[in-house]
Amino acid sequence: MPTMRARLLVVLAVLFGSTAVAGVPPATAAPPSGSLWFDDPAVTVRDGRFTDVHGREIVLRGYNVSGETKLAENKGLPFASTADARKSATALRALGGGNTVRFLLSWAYAEPERGRVDTGYLTAATEQMKAFLDAGLRVYPDFHQDLYSRHLFDADSWYTGDGAPKWAVDAGNYPDESCGICLFWGQNITQNEAVKRATYDFWHNAHGVQDAFLATAEKTMAHLRRHLSADQFKGVAGFDPYNEPHAGVYDSGQTSRAWEKDVLWPFYEKFRARMDTAGWRDKPAFVEPNLFWNANLGFQKQEGGLLDAGTLGPRYVFNTHFYDQKAISGVFMWGKAADGQYAGDFRTVRDRAAAARTAAVVSEFGHPLAGSVSDKAPTVLKAMYQALDSRVKGADWWSDPAASGPVLSGSQWQWDIYNGRHREPMNGNPGKVLTEGDAWNDEDLSAVRLDDAGRPVLRQDARLLDRLYPSATAGTTVGFTYEDRSRDGATALTWNPVPASLPQVRRLVGSGQYGLLLWRSNGGPAPTELHLPASFPAASTTVVSDLGTVHAPPAYSAADPVGVAEEPGGTGSRRLLLTAPDSGVLHYALVTNGATAPSADLLEAARSELSAWAARKVSRRTG
Repeated sequence: MPTMRARLLVVLAVLFGSTAVAGVPPATAAPPSGSLWFDDPAVTVRDGRFTDVHGREIVLRGYNVSGETKLAENKGLPFASTADARKSATALRALGGGNTVRFLLSWAYAEPERGRVDTGYLTAATEQMKAFLDAGLRVYPDFHQDLYSRHLFDADSWYTGDGAPKWAVDAGNYPDESCGICLFWGQNITQNEAVKRATYDFWHNAHGVQDAFLATAEKTMAHLRRHLSADQFKGVAGFDPYNEPHAGVYDSGQTSRAWEKDVLWPFYEKFRARMDTAGWRDKPAFVEPNLFWNANLGFQKQEGGLLDAGTLGPRYVFNTHFYDQKAISGVFMWGKAADGQYAGDFRTVRDRAAAARTAAVVSEFGHPLAGSVSDKAPTVLKAMYQALDSRVKGADWWSDPAASGPVLSGSQWQWDIYNGRHREPMNGNPGKVLTEGDAWNDEDLSAVRLDDAGRPVLRQDARLLDRLYPSATAGTTVGFTYEDRSRDGATALTWNPVPASLPQVRRLVGSGQYGLLLWRSNGGPAPTELHLPASFPAASTTVVSDLGTVHAPPAYSAADPVGVAEEPGGTGSRRLLLTAPDSGVLHYALVTNGATAPSADLLEAARSELSAWAARKVSRRTG
């Protein structure tokens, strides 16, 4: 009977698109190549942090894949082919240093006609998603939208959108779009009446459009659940229900905070229920507040942050974006970003997630790489990554490392291998084919492109993007910092030099890159992991830790406290593994590529300095 029932459920699903097959196990497949005994990509939220099955703290770092989904040229898919998806995934792992992607999906292409889900689109999207999962990357899908829908815009419009299908726009009979005097596409959100009214109608379920979206989301999640293998599905970290939500129009007397409480949060509860029905009960929803809740321009900022939602974890993750609109404006911030520029902004994210007792992710951050303000990009991005790593600016870190707080997860916008090679007829206009940049509203933010030989190459400094970071910490992170020595033109940016009070550590690091992690162990057998950038080949890497001090660390062995291994996925990316079998003990590990064949005396002197420093700066503060 169980076998017959399972077969019947599958038949019903094929005939009627039912999501009642959530209990049917997906196909089986091997885990990503290079996986070790402790590699299990499943994550959950515990005590306000992402954790894995071993109780290790997990940091999700990577990129959005990709803005191509907004375009028509590949029919709402991130890639023209699965082969391109594999090429992109390998490069993202090996060149970009990521372990996670936010994977964009299109409602317009998933449901081109009301009530009809395009299984061909879902199948193609699933195959492209598999390329990233098989490369050892975690994935969280996102039904993306900007300015509600491209179908609000005319063939000769200055702007375009993405998200809702044409039938949803036709149902509303919206006015001709016009932004008036707009210098940036985002001004359409609050100035374009067509965008505002359509957005309002979605949140109030006019014409049943929200119900249709939720039904399509459920069918999409059920499709993924059925067509990913068990190991692949483990790598799906959760789902982002809606990109950059905004009311469109507030009701009379309604505040932004009240809108979040009375309109946005009930939508998330409905989406959460759809996740459960589709077989995603153990995965969190990555929910975003009003997109203007943390704007750094005072006249844009609106009260929010899901303040009235109560405890979010473990069913929800606090998910937000951050762009420096002052820097992007070219008017409100002269000059470039500096050490600690965004420490306060990201501290707000950490504090809000902590108050909601859940994990946080900054699922979009970035800066234009072309145009009048692109000269700010090297410093803006360095400052953003610095703020993800620690809530303390570099100049203060060595004085109070325990104030760092948790390392934040984040996904840079964006990773589009087709950057500069698009063929996008804007709003369907064959006379306005866009090829440059991201081919969407004059944006150009992709960290990658293809060279003339078709190989992915970085458009930003590899020292900035491929970073040392703790991807899994066996215990509780006390503090972390990374000095990437990235460049602004010919200038090396050093915002966190080793202090003169640690002369041997300073001598060991020299002008090289370095990272320093402090953590309290949890007693588990699984090791702490740090992603090793390509600039840290084993032969040039030095580790100074209370667990062991070694230049050119050996291949990982459970018997050795310090070792190196490939990351899962077979892309050639590597990780440092640190094994501390005790519990509740403070450990530290300095990792640098600045030393060439350091002497045993120098290594021991550096270790002695760090041990005394950790006892003085950390044990006393947290003991």
